[in-house]
Amino acid sequence: MHPYEMQRLIRQRHKDEFLDLKPGSLYHAIERLQRADLIEPVETSREGKRPERTVYRLTELGQREVLDWLRELLARPVREKSQFLAAMSHLAHLTPEDARDQLKERANRLEVAMVALDAVLQSLLTRLPRVVFVEAEYARAMLDAERQWVLTVIEDLRAGRLTWNTEALCQFKEMEPPDNART
Repeated sequence: MHPYEMQRLIRQRHKDEFLDLKPGSLYHAIERLQRADLIEPVETSREGKRPERTVYRLTELGQREVLDWLRELLARPVREKSQFLAAMSHLAHLTPEDARDQLKERANRLEVAMVALDAVLQSLLTRLPRVVFVEAEYARAMLDAERQWVLTVIEDLRAGRLTWNTEALCQFKEMEPPDNART
């Protein structure tokens, strides 16, 4: 395929919702892959006044590399960066009530994201084989698991099973409370 066709296919299959693909980055990636002899041009064509389009394919080395990389990604769990995890590690800087309110907002937004993803999955299910969008199923499952966990924490906060006193924690853990979190 040529890069424009790759981008069109990514959008058509809603893969852009799971990739952090910035405009133009695909072209830079293709240049790097070609320099590394992982892909090679097959043909270059032009339609009318449109720019030339170069079609690429994997080289033998590229095929081996992509399969090795895929096997590695599937088999080995890695700890991925998470802004939410970082925020949860600083939860005690908020009052339990404020934390509960923010987590309620997160649970609502997760629900909205799940509904939107369900619509995407339904549209893909009728047009494509399941293997093409299995990552969307995974993303949906992760959203649901996170939402369920957040709802559990919200309930623990509501019921008083999870509570804290920010000032007392500051004495225990050398942290400075923000002015609005004193309880």
